[in-house]
Amino acid sequence: MRTRTPVLLLALVLSAACAGRLAPGAGGARYDVLITGGTVVDGTGRAGYRADVALRGDRIVRISRRPLDPAQGARVVDATGRVVAPGFVDTHAHIEPLLRMRGAESSVRQGVTTIFGGHDGDSPWPLAAAYDSVDAGGTGPNVAYYVGHGRARRIVMGMGDRAPTPDELARMRAMVAQGMGEGAWGLSTGLIYLPGIFARTDEIAALAEVAGDSGGIYTSHMRDEGAGLLQSIGELTEIARRGRLPGNVTHMKASGRRAWGLSGAALAMIDSVRRTGVVVTMDQYPYTATSTSLSILLPTWVLEGGDTAYQRRARDPALRERILRETAASLDTAQGGREPWRVQFARVRWDTTLEGRTLQDWAQRRGLAPTPENGALLVLEGMAQGGASCVYHVLQEDDVERILRHPLTVVGSDGSLSQPGEGHPHPRAYGTFVRVLGRYVRERQVLQLEQAVRKMTGLPAERLGLERRGRLAEGWYADVVVFDPATVADAATFERPHQYAVGVDYVLVNGRFAVDAGASTDVRAGRGLRHRPRAR
Repeated sequence: MRTRTPVLLLALVLSAACAGRLAPGAGGARYDVLITGGTVVDGTGRAGYRADVALRGDRIVRISRRPLDPAQGARVVDATGRVVAPGFVDTHAHIEPLLRMRGAESSVRQGVTTIFGGHDGDSPWPLAAAYDSVDAGGTGPNVAYYVGHGRARRIVMGMGDRAPTPDELARMRAMVAQGMGEGAWGLSTGLIYLPGIFARTDEIAALAEVAGDSGGIYTSHMRDEGAGLLQSIGELTEIARRGRLPGNVTHMKASGRRAWGLSGAALAMIDSVRRTGVVVTMDQYPYTATSTSLSILLPTWVLEGGDTAYQRRARDPALRERILRETAASLDTAQGGREPWRVQFARVRWDTTLEGRTLQDWAQRRGLAPTPENGALLVLEGMAQGGASCVYHVLQEDDVERILRHPLTVVGSDGSLSQPGEGHPHPRAYGTFVRVLGRYVRERQVLQLEQAVRKMTGLPAERLGLERRGRLAEGWYADVVVFDPATVADAATFERPHQYAVGVDYVLVNGRFAVDAGASTDVRAGRGLRHRPRAR
């Protein structure tokens, strides 16, 4: 009898555990939510299958190919004719307005349940306070952050175009270590933005090494996404190699007239790099336009020292002529080529009537011919009044589709949290994930449904190390989206961007409805997801 006691105890423990998982919930129901009759596409890439999905608390507790008794669910969702998938993971988003848009409706209504901020070198600081703010008030999606190189450099070095001293480099390394300790998932850079534009490879590699020591990744808006695309991938590869961590090309693209068609060579280069043992990955948004600051059209040298220094240079007659020439050259090549309509204003605080209009529209309003030279004059005028954010129509569909097909590509919106009535944002803020499903799966058949879902769920979750998210599996977190594959689509356009996604019926974050029957609930069940540093 004595030898059987451990076995009996183990049986009792297992029995209690199972009973706890399936014990009656509200109103005597066994499950809090029961999703019935849908096609489960689980995030692994495997073929979808008909199954019922049962949730209890913040977890998936059962996935059954045999129909479950609806009486077991306190809330039953009929998903007949719908796809049941893991919630989408937005690997690259700009969530600076999060504390006043806690519901993050523009993202959640397209199925996003986890969102990563702190990109392009610009993160909150300190990260511990940002995470605490998420937890204190709740958010629509789960929220995670990178630590930004640009933030650290600005604090330590200001806006100078120079290499750091040994002491300054040590201080920045300490900031990256602190950020990783407070939950950062890696280091981000924005090498076309101030002050990241002034950093050299040695500096970034030294900081990336710190992130790698804690098991993080390096993600970068690279130095040149146009004619210098291959050289920029080379720099990212070198940083990843020296930092001994994965390197991610964020919003992979071939931007501007001189880069069109270069995506094939860029993808082949990444494949070749990976064969040497250096891990390089990428994310992408599925549009033929980018979005960033008006200042991106200015030459690099004119931005050193920040806005005050720029304004002083722009008033110097000799320097002004040089600035105009180089800005016109940027409009002529890097931003599409001799077509000012490609620059569309998104947010213009000093003249909201320009929002949604183009540089060509502005030139015509002034009675100017739509040339790069006249466009440069207007760019300098706009910068003198405080700058603007713009949409740049400078990508080609062939490049977009080629990148999207690549097995390494995951989906990231690069969108800013948005709400109707504020500016004229890039439509990616409202439509990235549903656009993949509607345009590139259903209409153009660039991807199969299971491939697309994996690129938006399981693959990014695995790459980043998200614990028990990104798949539909028993015991995993109940981040779930239910959508209609026949109608899911992006309604947002470049002309009318403030349009929510269609065809997304239900979104659950940690088991609670953030979208219910197509309507936002503003339930804030999202959590701060802190990366746990791990030594390598």
